[in-house]
Amino acid sequence: MIDSKLKTFINIARLKSYTRAAEVLNLTQPAVTQHIKQLEEYYEVKLIKKKGRQISLTEEGELLLKSAKEYEANSILLERKLKNKSSVIKRYNIGATLTIGEFVLPNLLGDYKRTHSNIDVIMHVHNLEEVLERISNGEFDLGIVEGPFDKSKFNYKKLKDDELVLVAAPISSLTMREKVRINEILNDGRLILREKGSGTRMIFENKLKELGYNIVDMKIYMEVGSIGAIKSLVEANLGYTVISREAVKREVEAGTLTIIPIDGAKFKREFNFVFMEHGPFDFIENFMSFVIG
Repeated sequence: MIDSKLKTFINIARLKSYTRAAEVLNLTQPAVTQHIKQLEEYYEVKLIKKKGRQISLTEEGELLLKSAKEYEANSILLERKLKNKSSVIKRYNIGATLTIGEFVLPNLLGDYKRTHSNIDVIMHVHNLEEVLERISNGEFDLGIVEGPFDKSKFNYKKLKDDELVLVAAPISSLTMREKVRINEILNDGRLILREKGSGTRMIFENKLKELGYNIVDMKIYMEVGSIGAIKSLVEANLGYTVISREAVKREVEAGTLTIIPIDGAKFKREFNFVFMEHGPFDFIENFMSFVIG
């Protein structure tokens, strides 16, 4: 179990606030302050510096944070391993980004459960940043993600390729075109996108930068965190979106959405398994092999 003072320190570093850390940990603010004071006295260094209402970590604080987060992740993992060791039903937590969680994994999880009756796999769906953070701190045993990530910090294995495509309602004026130029969809003010932090948004923006476009100048009509809501908005001809081909497969086949080629650009990406070196390797290998087939 991680020391309570280190847990307080991690939360202050994450939230940048003594008050918010106290609320999250259900402690009084003086108790939070005392925890930091005790850590600084123990290590004989200054860990946190204040400038007005803003707080940041010293170099020593950054070093402690790195070690504390590793310790926290190992502590969580050890607790789960011990519980699984003595349990008939093994339980594992996986994180998935939205497209994968909604359109790739559900049927596969059902098939996996039918062939592995002694294993419970709990899926948690979040955006890319959240999934990676929870893998890092040991909350998730495995992640399946879309979008770019720091491959030096994680073990990973490719699941499959995917492509982002421009889609609109069949009655949209865009569907009358053979191809659409990028600057047209960026500038006419009807573009509906996922929220910042999502893998889809990151891939789209990174490709635009690569092509020399200034993403600050994008005229975004709406930012929506739900793929289902985005598809409904586009089907109602309230705008168009750039989205995973996998996510609109059924709608395109049913004729409620239409894919329009983008002139001179392909938005390719990968779906990847992501995990830490110290994860439950037997489960990870078994699950990845099952999903890849």
